[in-house]
Amino acid sequence: MARQDFPLEQQLRKDIIEAQKARDQVRLDTLRMALGAIHNLEVARTDRKHPEYGQPLTEPDTVRVLEQEAKKRNQAIPLYKQGGRNDLAEKEQRELDILQSYLQSSQISDEEIRAVVARLIEQNGKEFRKVMPQAAKETKGRADGARVQRIVREMIQ
Repeated sequence: MARQDFPLEQQLRKDIIEAQKARDQVRLDTLRMALGAIHNLEVARTDRKHPEYGQPLTEPDTVRVLEQEAKKRNQAIPLYKQGGRNDLAEKEQRELDILQSYLQSSQISDEEIRAVVARLIEQNGKEFRKVMPQAAKETKGRADGARVQRIVREMIQ
């Protein structure tokens, strides 16, 4: 049984071909890495010990993989700069920019997050411990957790 490709995955494959034609090595390597990470998750789910064993890959899974890869780059950049390796920091930044371009299309805006948080504050009051978990749950896969947390803290003040 062949699984279907998701729009994000199809876009990655199409952009790999374009990067090959344009001889854009950084973009090509980054997109191949992203597709490889998606494939690795799919393979991991065939292991009986994996918590998501047997579940088919979904579009939110592909977005989550890209978010994880972007997060790795965000964490590596300051460490490379601290170690005096600006060349590697710049490479990671370029990769992060490429990954962000794919994540932007699947992310919701700050205004949409504020609407969700406003509704949750109305239902639960202005207590962070009640609002934040529900806000994170509702925006999961569509907004960065740190961004949601910043907006929740801002609106609870």
